[in-house]
Amino acid sequence: MSSENAGAHTRAAADGKRPSVLDRILRLFADVQPGEGVTAILLMLNIFLILASYYLLKTIREPLVLTVPGGAEVKSYSSAAIAALLIVLVPVYSALASRVSRVKLINGVTLFFILCLVAFFFLNQSGVPIGVAFFIWVGIFNLMVIAQIWAFANDVYTVEQGKRLFAIVGVGASLGAIAGSFFTGKLVEQLGPYPFMLAAAGLLGVTMLLTNVINLREKRAAEGSTLTSGDRAEREGAPAAAEVDSKDEGKDASNDGRVRGRSGFALVLSDRYLILIAALMLLVNVVNTTGEYILSKTVVDVYTGEAAGAQVDEKKVIGEFYGNYFTVVNILAALIQAFVVSRAIKFLGVRGSLLVLPMVSLLGYLSMAFIPVLQLIRSAKIAENSIDYSLQNTSRNALYLPTSREAKYKAKQANDTFFVRMGDLASAGLVFAGTTWLAFTRREFALVAVALVLVWLTIALILGKRFQQLAHSK
Repeated sequence: MSSENAGAHTRAAADGKRPSVLDRILRLFADVQPGEGVTAILLMLNIFLILASYYLLKTIREPLVLTVPGGAEVKSYSSAAIAALLIVLVPVYSALASRVSRVKLINGVTLFFILCLVAFFFLNQSGVPIGVAFFIWVGIFNLMVIAQIWAFANDVYTVEQGKRLFAIVGVGASLGAIAGSFFTGKLVEQLGPYPFMLAAAGLLGVTMLLTNVINLREKRAAEGSTLTSGDRAEREGAPAAAEVDSKDEGKDASNDGRVRGRSGFALVLSDRYLILIAALMLLVNVVNTTGEYILSKTVVDVYTGEAAGAQVDEKKVIGEFYGNYFTVVNILAALIQAFVVSRAIKFLGVRGSLLVLPMVSLLGYLSMAFIPVLQLIRSAKIAENSIDYSLQNTSRNALYLPTSREAKYKAKQANDTFFVRMGDLASAGLVFAGTTWLAFTRREFALVAVALVLVWLTIALILGKRFQQLAHSK
């Protein structure tokens, strides 16, 4: 926790502020203290716009990549390409974070992605094929920008504030996903995919403005307090990843409280807590992606079987199935985020909240193994994904609240990008081995997922305990 944030929080409590109308409204969703509502709304709007821009791009990337030769195979191989690129990009991001302030870091990275979108638009206008490059680029953009904005939210809030207010911030992500996919789906037929690149660039430009407004509000909130060395460094434009908590200063004293020259990968591999978060990210993605394969395989078997015996357009019915499926998942995730997440974290804590999804997944995959019926598999995946996108997402982002600023920006990028994609690769390897060499049925895949969930549950228990220890030490 930065001293700037701690000072702002202490002053707000000491001043005995009365809650504003906005604070009272937000109390319907979370335990909002006086003066906290504006920043919470700004962060929520920021993440809303980022997720909306991502879903604009996610929706249009499908026709762009599937219309190139071997498009379906390109999609399958893209995870490997993205993971390979992230091996280079994460250290580059870490080096940048070591040299500039947090707001310059976020502005610079966001501006880079905006310029990429403009370049893609004009390359297409010039007749240059962009399908494959754009698909891989969207995969990197999604991971890096979302990880970055959550790192910023972790930096803005103390541990206590984050546990209360991350639920509100997460509502923006849920609503942004719904809005982006809905409006793109409605308009892409009339406008084509390419104008949405410029629309997404415009939304990202607004997020830059919001980030600067939030950063300025936080600095102003610290005015009048006694400045610590960390505060002065931030105001003078010190590197985003240079400031560490007072608890960490002893071990880094030889470098003036800074950990120079280490990338996100080095930070993760040198800290047991961060390694556990990386393992959690990888396992969650392996299990979820394997579950999506089980669902997809079942859907294809059911609807191609119907098509064989009747005049059924299988593309249409499968498209309708997934359209309804994604809609239900996103709406349910938004409702859970708005009305359940804050209360769950309040009563269960971050530690208990981390256990909810693996317990739901365990029941889901056991049911898939022994009752492989489409509607049951669909229901299990809806439950898993809606909780993953809401309570699990908020809880895992809260794990960085008691870490140093460097871990928030550098290690989080490594965990939320590279290790997520490694989960995709591991799942693809599992599917390949299971279908090519082991003759797995859907039941065997479900049982493998059960075994992985048990490992995931163990890691979540250890992580939750360690989070409590770190939070209490702040």
